[in-house]
Amino acid sequence: MSFRLLVAAAAARRVGTAPRTHRHPALAARRGFVFTAPRAEEAVPQHGGQTLVEKIAQRHAVGLGAGEAVRSGDFIAIRPRHVMTHDNTGAVIPKFRSIGATRLADAQQPVFALDHDIQNTSAKNMAKYHGIEQFAQTHGSRFYPAGRGIAHQVLVEEGLAWPGSMVVGSDSHSNMYGGVGCLGTPVVRTDAAAIWATAQTWWQAPPVARVELRGALPPGVVGKDVIVALCALFSHDEVLNHAVEFVGAGAHALPIEDRLAISNMTTEWGALAGLFAVDDVTLRWYESCAARPRATVSADAVAALRASVEAEPSRWIADRDAAYAKHLWLDLESLTPHVSGPDSVKVATPLAALERRRVSINKAYIVSCVNSRAKDLREAADVIRAVQNARPNSPVRAADGVAWYVAAASSQVMADAQASGDWQVLVDAGAKTLPPGCGPCIGLGVGLLEDGEVGISATNRNYKGRMGSKKAHTYLSSPAVVAASAIQGFICSPATAVSGAIDSAAADTRSVRFGIENAAPSPRAGASSVGASAAAASDAISGFPTSLAGRLVFLPADNLNTDGIYPGKYTYQDDITREQMKAIVMENYDPEFSRLVQPDDVVVAGANFGTGSSREQAATALLAAGVRLVVCESASETFKRNAVNNGLLVLESPRLVQWLRKRFQSPDAAPTIVSGLDAHVGLVAGKIQLTDSSGTSVYDGDLPRIGKAAQEIIVAGGLENWVRARMAAQ
Repeated sequence: MSFRLLVAAAAARRVGTAPRTHRHPALAARRGFVFTAPRAEEAVPQHGGQTLVEKIAQRHAVGLGAGEAVRSGDFIAIRPRHVMTHDNTGAVIPKFRSIGATRLADAQQPVFALDHDIQNTSAKNMAKYHGIEQFAQTHGSRFYPAGRGIAHQVLVEEGLAWPGSMVVGSDSHSNMYGGVGCLGTPVVRTDAAAIWATAQTWWQAPPVARVELRGALPPGVVGKDVIVALCALFSHDEVLNHAVEFVGAGAHALPIEDRLAISNMTTEWGALAGLFAVDDVTLRWYESCAARPRATVSADAVAALRASVEAEPSRWIADRDAAYAKHLWLDLESLTPHVSGPDSVKVATPLAALERRRVSINKAYIVSCVNSRAKDLREAADVIRAVQNARPNSPVRAADGVAWYVAAASSQVMADAQASGDWQVLVDAGAKTLPPGCGPCIGLGVGLLEDGEVGISATNRNYKGRMGSKKAHTYLSSPAVVAASAIQGFICSPATAVSGAIDSAAADTRSVRFGIENAAPSPRAGASSVGASAAAASDAISGFPTSLAGRLVFLPADNLNTDGIYPGKYTYQDDITREQMKAIVMENYDPEFSRLVQPDDVVVAGANFGTGSSREQAATALLAAGVRLVVCESASETFKRNAVNNGLLVLESPRLVQWLRKRFQSPDAAPTIVSGLDAHVGLVAGKIQLTDSSGTSVYDGDLPRIGKAAQEIIVAGGLENWVRARMAAQ
């Protein structure tokens, strides 16, 4: 599906009696204001009911016609309840100022939470943190300092990611808010600056996949196993750039902590959101939060939430006749503990099979926003207790040669774990404690993987180089499996840690039952635009080049993630120059890329390009290297958003990629192939031609056509400049 830009298409009537909010003038746009001209095949059929994603998006849509309903595919202006930025606030502030803004449009909308590089106590980082705090104080916005916890966990604990609302964050794991019935989705740094200035941004309501969880989880199987299995079982981009709604008896039986873990890692599954409906489990969890000493959630707000759910149940669930792009299902009763990897979330192995391989480990981690809540720490501590009961005469410690790291998701979680005794159990077993924050998960601070090491981690990403050396290997699992593996020194189950031996005869060989139904047909690959909306060469605006040409550089890998494009260890160094970015682009994928690439090269890549984090530098580093156009089989919507916001074009052409794979297929193919072909691209006409060294045409094909909206952004040099010009003109 072609990527579009800014506000248009369908509209929504505000739910309730709140005063009508008008679209900010800087975001005003006419109907049909799109990134690429629409294809005829992309028409969205009209239907009666709405999905839950559509309903929540409608509540936050602004300045649109009364009586209309938000549908998947619609481009709307949204006013999210909150926008979260973390350490990257330091990079958003100059963007905010550069667009000419002097005050926040809504001081209560932004939330600032420092969590990524909190182990870095250098004068430079402390100055950055101080500047962020001062900015928050000046504008009267919420600020959570280093040590309070990982931003996503803090927003849930503080009642800011609230059920039934829409909250965006300048972080790819903003999907996590869906675990409490809040539509959470990532935006990028430039979007965050625009929201600070206008309170609004643009959003395309994504296609929605209905994922039915059937049955109940067996003992010892948790939410992490569910999402690890889903990422591997549906590993061919089935939910790429979709929102996912989890339904079924199995979904309703899951505790909130498991829902948060599942929603969190829908990011790695390729989705833009992962949403559970509010039910009695949700309400009882919030009631317990409100009953805590020094509660951060209002009892009155929770009572009002329950009253609304009970009085207006249809407001909190999808309509019976809602239209979904596809229907996937997973039988939870057939699921066993799974381990992801190594080095990919699209590969998972049943734990019973993997432990027979006795994969030795050097490091173990229970950290990150996916699996460091009180329930997770308790389950890890219970493994230690069970092993200690089985070996009453010897203290239980991490195996020789294994370094084990533990960090709570927040200061509140840490206090709870200390009060329960779980924290001390882990410390006594040799766990090295880290402050509540991201740390090793993002490749920052102490405890990173070194060359040749193997790690088992309860984090959400195991991309090469993510947690340290790109010559290391990382597996992902539940916290209980991490604890068991740390004790034994190899990846194993809690039962094996307790008994001290693998019981091969007892290995569970059940097959996981899953399926996909009612998949909507996807648009024809490489189809050209037709009809009244299609762009013609004469439609180019002043200053926009109708064509470009350059060498074709082919990156044959699928799932080339943002850590591969721009390593996480550089992400929060805000003073890196363009020359430095050029030198490190693709460092974790192919260190030779920066030497091989030349200005104006056309980069062609595989499927799911730019998956992973929402870091802006994955796009700007390519621009620094002189790349103006990336053509790929498919791309992460968040990466595409980052790209166009910064003036980089990203177009999809599965047919071209398949042709290049056949031409350059070889077991010894380099990760970066300078093809010897020149690409001639008609950006407005939607055409690409490849010629060889003699000038002979060897390939002709179609590309999505560039519409006038994208042309305006590209000519302006990115969304930041575009918004500044629009604001100055008001």
